[in-house]
Amino acid sequence: MISRIWHGYTTFENADAYETLLKQEIFVGIKNREIKGFTEIHLLRRNLINEVEFITIMWFDSIESVKEFSGDDYERAVVPQKARKLLAHFDKRSQHYKNII
Repeated sequence: MISRIWHGYTTFENADAYETLLKQEIFVGIKNREIKGFTEIHLLRRNLINEVEFITIMWFDSIESVKEFSGDDYERAVVPQKARKLLAHFDKRSQHYKNII
């Protein structure tokens, strides 16, 4: 099992709109792609001093499944244009970890 972890940051004013976009449109679109080996996605949210941090953790069966989601450059962040408009900054590359437990 591979976890794909990505961080995005937005303003307090845009945080609720960004969370709604993720849950109602972007995550639904990912699930509708029916990517073989994609199992689930988790969303974490944390208020920092000057901004709001979001972390997504996606779970895949293999790196091949990750590549089906993001392409051959599988570490490249996949950030739709609608999301970019709400984000202040974000990871350009995602991190991938092998689940060992």
